[in-house]
Amino acid sequence: MKNVHSYWAYLVLAILIFAVVNAVIGVAKKKKFTDKDLRVGLFALIVSHIQLLIGLVWYFMSPWFSALTEDAGAVMKEKSLRLLAVEHPVMMILAIVFITIGWSKHKKRTTDNAKFKTFAIFYGIGLLLMLSKIPWNNWL
Repeated sequence: MKNVHSYWAYLVLAILIFAVVNAVIGVAKKKKFTDKDLRVGLFALIVSHIQLLIGLVWYFMSPWFSALTEDAGAVMKEKSLRLLAVEHPVMMILAIVFITIGWSKHKKRTTDNAKFKTFAIFYGIGLLLMLSKIPWNNWL
């Protein structure tokens, strides 16, 4: 399960980066928001939610969850354990929340520029949150 979670993360990051760059280009060039742009945003939403589900299943099977339930104080004192047991899961959930809010808000926007801007802001925040708490030492 850990391997699936790790390899799927590459796909999530690639698609999310593509969606954010696409949205920024759309804002900068004042492009028309097309079905392709909608699909890019939707695909980023879908793969990130799948990653969340995979991650939650892995988290509850992981030794970090066991360590947290046995001795939360010790986990919180150890930086590397805290990252894997608390910081990474919480930050990834927040990232998915921002992506989901961005998807919901874009549907209410009436102009093409506003739709791109909504994706750029909310998906961008989600991407930054993800990048900030990826356990790079364990992942690469």
